[in-house]
Amino acid sequence: MTTFFWIIGSTFFISLISFSGILTLFLKEKLDKILLFLVSFSAGALLGAAFFDLIPEAIKMAGEQNILYVSIFLVIGFCTFFILEQFIGWHHHHSLEHPEIKSFSYLILVSETIHNFIDGLIIAVSFLIGFPIGVATALAVVFHEIPKEIGDFGVLVYCGFKKTRALLLNFISAIFAIFGGIIGFLISDKIGKGILYLLPFAAGNFIYIASSDLIPEIKEKAGFKESFLHFFVFLLGIGFMLATKLLGA
Repeated sequence: MTTFFWIIGSTFFISLISFSGILTLFLKEKLDKILLFLVSFSAGALLGAAFFDLIPEAIKMAGEQNILYVSIFLVIGFCTFFILEQFIGWHHHHSLEHPEIKSFSYLILVSETIHNFIDGLIIAVSFLIGFPIGVATALAVVFHEIPKEIGDFGVLVYCGFKKTRALLLNFISAIFAIFGGIIGFLISDKIGKGILYLLPFAAGNFIYIASSDLIPEIKEKAGFKESFLHFFVFLLGIGFMLATKLLGA
């Protein structure tokens, strides 16, 4: 039972990181001016998480003989969010409720929920393998979640959510790490192949959101001079995810 409590404690702490976006609230009136920079950072962080974390981990788990499956589920993840966005966009267009909220904000929440659930599964399996491995895995998740959660908060506010609602939705998404931890503990002996499919699926989600929604949003709204700064912040988001992966390796 001690292992179970470590899993719950770690995933609960990681869920609290969703409130790291509250740091930007201290900027108050300056927040509106930096929202596009947070969107740029989030786009880079999502691509970095996909290419430096999720896909390599899936390939490592799959082995050479199953790499094709990684590609297939990555494409499925990408296409699923394309279809989902079309449905959300149609529903959003025909609904009078919250017309000011951009539809792709819901994709962010769905993809983050999946990703947080996967993090919980991985943390549970790691603690069951050994305490040091569990701690190392939990710390790695903490370090790569902080910049991503700040970026996600900025995107939700930019999409039209009130700041307090954006924090609450981010937290609800984050607590799925706890559910992932519990399920991972209960079915650890059967979970291997499940993670193998979920990792590239989540990577496809991230790539779709970054390339189809966030980057075009930056290109549409940014002026010529600002574009260079946004690109730098975009690279900074990628760099943060690469650094956290290298530090956690």
